[in-house]
Amino acid sequence: MSSFNDHIPSWVPGWRRFKDRAATASISIGGSGVLVAILLIFFYLLYEVLPLFGSAQLDSADAIVWQPGEMPDYLAVEEQGEVGFSLQAGGRGRFFSVDDGALIEAVDLTASESIVTAIGVESSANRLVALGHADGSLRLLRHEYRLSYPDGERLITPRIDWLYEDVDLQLGSGEIAAVVVRDGEDALVAVAKFADRSLGITRFVKEEDFLSGDISLEPETLRLPAGAIDPVHMFVGSAQRWLYLVSAAGAYQVYDLASANLDGALSLTDGGKLFARNGKVTTADMLLGGLSLLAASDRGELVQHFMVREDGGHRLQKIRQFDTQDAVITQVLPEHRRKGFLAVGRGGELQIYHTTAQRRLLSESLLPAGQRGIATIGPRGDALVYVGDDGIQRQWAIDNEHPDISWSALWSKVWYESYDEPTYTWQSSASNNDFEPKYSFSPLAFGTLKAAFYTMLIAAPMAICGAIYTAYFMAPALRRKVKPMIELMEALPTVILGFLAGLWLAPFVEDNLTGVLTVMLVFPFGILAFAFAWSQLPLRFRSIVPDGWHAAVLVPVAIALFWLCFAANDALELIFFGGDMRRWITTELGISFDQRNSLVVGIAMGMAVIPTIFSIAEDAIFSVPRNLSYGSLALGATAWQTLVGVVLPTASPGIFSGLMIGLGRAVGETMIVLMATGNTPIMDANIFEGMRTLSANIAVEIPEAEVDSSHYRVLFLAAFVLFLFTFVVNTIAEIVRQRLRVKYGSL
Repeated sequence: MSSFNDHIPSWVPGWRRFKDRAATASISIGGSGVLVAILLIFFYLLYEVLPLFGSAQLDSADAIVWQPGEMPDYLAVEEQGEVGFSLQAGGRGRFFSVDDGALIEAVDLTASESIVTAIGVESSANRLVALGHADGSLRLLRHEYRLSYPDGERLITPRIDWLYEDVDLQLGSGEIAAVVVRDGEDALVAVAKFADRSLGITRFVKEEDFLSGDISLEPETLRLPAGAIDPVHMFVGSAQRWLYLVSAAGAYQVYDLASANLDGALSLTDGGKLFARNGKVTTADMLLGGLSLLAASDRGELVQHFMVREDGGHRLQKIRQFDTQDAVITQVLPEHRRKGFLAVGRGGELQIYHTTAQRRLLSESLLPAGQRGIATIGPRGDALVYVGDDGIQRQWAIDNEHPDISWSALWSKVWYESYDEPTYTWQSSASNNDFEPKYSFSPLAFGTLKAAFYTMLIAAPMAICGAIYTAYFMAPALRRKVKPMIELMEALPTVILGFLAGLWLAPFVEDNLTGVLTVMLVFPFGILAFAFAWSQLPLRFRSIVPDGWHAAVLVPVAIALFWLCFAANDALELIFFGGDMRRWITTELGISFDQRNSLVVGIAMGMAVIPTIFSIAEDAIFSVPRNLSYGSLALGATAWQTLVGVVLPTASPGIFSGLMIGLGRAVGETMIVLMATGNTPIMDANIFEGMRTLSANIAVEIPEAEVDSSHYRVLFLAAFVLFLFTFVVNTIAEIVRQRLRVKYGSL
């Protein structure tokens, strides 16, 4: 008799071998492609993020003989970094070419009746220059630059604009030795130090003529109380509120310009020492925005102070100290558009810092040691021009794209300007140019974990319990209907869930908060009570419902429990909470309440995550070999003992995988969080407050972020952090799953 193999064609084994190899190769290529795609995403994110943590670079140009034997008292360059402006004592000014030092235009700024004895500026970012004269008068000018393109080539035409020419700005009767001004919409404040070391403070209040629109200045003389220090540096804050005086010995006094009494006397707000090591002041200046005072001492100290509120008053608080590597700083150059500055050291050091990041980005010795000189930084922060007392002009191109990012600024508390204490804050933009970007990831990471926690708190018990009942207790015919219906929920777009959560669920929860919380308490106990009552019924009644169909009996019970809880909402709210539970929570418990809160997010995201966890967990439980269950039952174990001791341990790797995949879905969810919360980046575990997650933050801000800006790259860093978080969680989950398989695989 011939065997079965005798009837198999000779080509069949080879064809099967070919199909096996083709399938193996296809699966391997597909898996490798997935890994390569993940690696490409990883390296692309890393490529976008790495520039954030780079150091500043300087590219020097050839030294130029600028004006032998002369050094200006004031130096500035315009926006393009092509034309510079210098002023010297006596009022001689000149516009010059930055590239070659060639004279463009010489200007005589002296008044006919008096010579210029002092030069002051409003701020480094403002081109307003104050000229103090020997007769105590003041003149204000602004150097401006007109940009044009004749014959297609860029032409920069400088000019001098005089301000308030028809107003007599008289500060006193003596010679002005130093002057500082601060111009605003309502007033002009000028502070002069005269040759006899006395101080004159005048506030010129602006009054606009209703008919002509002309502005007149009405002088108001202010005076300091007895005991005022002899300042070497004077500053007026940006809001014309604070007057800062700094002495040569490092002492400071702060006066409140807004609290002058009827005779113009100012009150002392705060005073003390700027430096911990009692050094003498070598230089001081105001940071961009006029809120922070930067000061350096002859003992290598470099500090930042600004005013903070305390006990109903104000004080000048030391915020941070910068590492100068023991260099003695002789000039501080605040940037015009960022909270950074450049420091020039006595030994020829050039150092670049950023205040918010508390980071030194560059430290190089590039200048002649011990030389006197004056430097200025370009408005864009990309050019540095230095003129020494030897008349040599030196210049550098600065590459410093992202100075405001550091690990401490991203993850630690930072004391921001105008804040009363260090905080975790995310605020990437504002309406003014003096804004201090706040890129703290802590509230975003906290919000991500908070959203995931409340989601899993709601979704995990319902999904796991539902999977257990469906796979182990439910009748096959009913399971074939229930399981596809729950899995079909996964196909519902999350944008629809977010839309419903934001526009319907959030107001509904707010109006029926007592009912919602009552459901969470009553529903589980109600189901258990019904189950107990059902078990007490006679057998002839219980046998009416076949085994595995008890869920059908629970459906009307569940509906009735929900209806009763919400029907009793108003009555319960009136009895226990005075008719308004939201107000009671806020006033009695001191817990803030936001309509779009974590409770709403947990419910909405729970509906999105439940199908994922349920499907994977149900398949894992249903796939447990029946012989294990039958063997346990045959040995005398009850159905619940078999479930707890045999089925769940065997299915635990699959259940754990479902939970981890659901957690990953909750962490990475965007649209529901975006639409169902207030998107407030706060660190508050309160379930009645909202949050902002990393993914939602990226979705909100990436469309408006300038490409390659710090904000843009920080958002990529947020994506990178989210990527790493998901990778770490999945890796840990896989390790745990494999150990569970090894532990319970022998059952």
